[in-house]
Amino acid sequence: MSWFESSFGPALPGAQLLLLVLGLPILFFGLVKLLVLPLSVWFEIRAARRRRREAPTLHDEWPSVSIIVPAYNEATVIENCVRSIQLTRYDRYEVILVDDGSTDNTAELMAGLAAGDYRIRVLTQANAGKGAALNLGIRNASGDVLMFVDADGIFSRYTVEKMLQGFEDGRTGAVCGDDRPVNLNRAQTRMLAFISHIGTGMVRRALTVIGCLPIVSGNIGAFPRRVVEEIGPFREDTVGEDLELTWRVHKAGYRVVFTPRALVYAESPSTIGALWRQRVRWARGLLQTMALHKGMIGNLRHGRFGAYLLFNAITMVVLPVVQILVLLDLTFLLALGYSPLGGDAWAFLGWLGLIVTLVLSVCALGMNRAWKDLRHFWVLPLIPLYSVFTSLTMVAALSQELRRKEARWNKLTRTGIVSVNVPAPRAKVRA
Repeated sequence: MSWFESSFGPALPGAQLLLLVLGLPILFFGLVKLLVLPLSVWFEIRAARRRRREAPTLHDEWPSVSIIVPAYNEATVIENCVRSIQLTRYDRYEVILVDDGSTDNTAELMAGLAAGDYRIRVLTQANAGKGAALNLGIRNASGDVLMFVDADGIFSRYTVEKMLQGFEDGRTGAVCGDDRPVNLNRAQTRMLAFISHIGTGMVRRALTVIGCLPIVSGNIGAFPRRVVEEIGPFREDTVGEDLELTWRVHKAGYRVVFTPRALVYAESPSTIGALWRQRVRWARGLLQTMALHKGMIGNLRHGRFGAYLLFNAITMVVLPVVQILVLLDLTFLLALGYSPLGGDAWAFLGWLGLIVTLVLSVCALGMNRAWKDLRHFWVLPLIPLYSVFTSLTMVAALSQELRRKEARWNKLTRTGIVSVNVPAPRAKVRA
């Protein structure tokens, strides 16, 4: 018997009990999450029925659209973004480019783009953050629909019209498009692309079905102007401004929906450090939004969304901490020479987890018509590590919030790498 076993052996029963107590909620909520598959299938069935009926949408009314693009040091990507918007099949739009005090030549590139197209306007401000840049764009926008996209976003020809088709009636207060990675040059970005079909495409379908989609991504989202005027613009004191605004849309009684065919390709973090900073920022955005709207969490006056927010708080905030505790407890047990399930059982669970992930991925790829991404299936073994990684980012975010550490944007350093086809622009449009 080693000194470790002799010293900590008496703690074995307590560690075994702790593993059971902590492991059961992880198992329970994990099983509940599998409901995303039937719910997302039902989303597709409903969407197919609407297409067959040719149900009317806001697109049929041909509203004017203001596409607002905030930018800070985006010289590497801003031209591709604007060029892709200019290729849209939907013609009733304006583009408002907001330079948030860039220190590179972003403003100059914006001015050059605007000089060749009367539909593009450039606004500048001293560096004040993304929320402030978005609000400046809103104040100067003239469109019936306000559409927001990050400066690295690349539209398809159909993105704008598909977003408008997401507004099925006057109760729809926000529409979220599908943002997919554009830089597929590393194992990490390939993994993020592969799992996004589940974590973004399938999950957002399921949450739309139950009326609980909690976020309209800052990468690609649209709101009727009247809704933004009613609930107010973006908050400028949080790093989760897109999440916080979406919760206010729900609070006002509007629906938030996902339109998977409205595609925007954007850069994903290509280094572990960049991914860490982004995920910690996202986690802090969630924690700040929960603090601002704590009265909504579990509050049935907000219907299913209020109940879902309690489930979301457990799965997104509590369970990551529990997962880390389970891993620490399991490591302690293994160091004592105790394997709770035995080698064969652990191997079975490991393979079962990979098989379930693969099945969900294949279904998600089918829904997204993205079979070519099966070429990234070899990243599957990285997904459990990524799960632990994201749990650690929540732990870090909780620590930073408790210590009231200043929340920084920590935006990605753009690479400009594009792994999708970006067609050449049309001839310049002049007034």
